[in-house]
Amino acid sequence: MLIDSHCHLNYPGLAERQGEVLGNARAAGITAFLNISTRQSEWAEVIATAERETDVFASVGIHPHEADAHAEMGKGALLEAAQHPLVIAIGESGLDYYYDKSDRSVQQALFRMHIAVARETGLPLIIHTRDADDDTAEILADEMAKGAFPALIHCFTASPEFGRRVLELGLTISISGIVTFKNARQLQEFAKEIPADRLLVETDSPFLAPVPHRGKTCEPAFVADTARFVAELRGESVEALAAATTANFRRLFIKAAL
Repeated sequence: MLIDSHCHLNYPGLAERQGEVLGNARAAGITAFLNISTRQSEWAEVIATAERETDVFASVGIHPHEADAHAEMGKGALLEAAQHPLVIAIGESGLDYYYDKSDRSVQQALFRMHIAVARETGLPLIIHTRDADDDTAEILADEMAKGAFPALIHCFTASPEFGRRVLELGLTISISGIVTFKNARQLQEFAKEIPADRLLVETDSPFLAPVPHRGKTCEPAFVADTARFVAELRGESVEALAAATTANFRRLFIKAAL
C-alpha cells in the first residue's frame, strides 16, 4: 500500500488516459496520489481532478521554469487557492540553474514567497532544486531562522552534503525512479542514509520512468518499482518501506489525514 507523493496527472501522456492510469496504479496497490501544479493556469484543472477522484490530492504553486511568467503574482493568489480542502501542499517551487529558463533573482524571490505561504498556511512546500544546492540550502536556512515551515525536496538528485543539510533543517526527502538508474550510484548510497521517518517515494510521472520501464511514459503505478528498489537498497522489506512512507506522507501532509 503505497502513495505516489508527486505526479502530474494533467500532463500530456497521462491526461488523455487518466482513468486508465489511475486504474493501473490502484491495481498495483497505490492508495493515494498528490497531483502537482507548476503554473497558475493549471491550478483549476489539478484541483478538479482531485474533486473527481477521491484518492487524489492537489498542490498549487509555480515551478522555477515558470518564474518569469509569474513575477508579478502576489502571495494572495496562493493563499486563496490553498484554502481549498483538497489542496494539501504548496509547490512545486524552488530553483533550477540547470536550464535557467527564468531569471535567477526572480526564481529566488518566488521561492521565498512560496516559503512564506507554507509558513502561513502550515502546508508543506514541495521543493524543486537542480544545480542550485548552495542557494537552495542558504535560502532554506535563512527562512527557517525566521520561522519554521514544513517542506520536502522532491525527486532528490543533489549531493549527499546537500541532503544532510536539509535533513538537519527538518525537511523530508522524496526519491523518484532515478534511483534505479545504473549511473545513480551516489543517490543509491545516500538513499540508505535517509531516516525512515523522513523518506517519501514518487514517480514525477509522466517523467523519469524507473527500471524496468525506461523509455516508457512514467505512470504512478511505477512507484511500486521504485519502492521495491529502495527497500532492497536499505535492507528492508517493501512492506515496511510502504508502511513508513505512507505514514510519513500522512504526517507531513496534514490535510490529507483529515
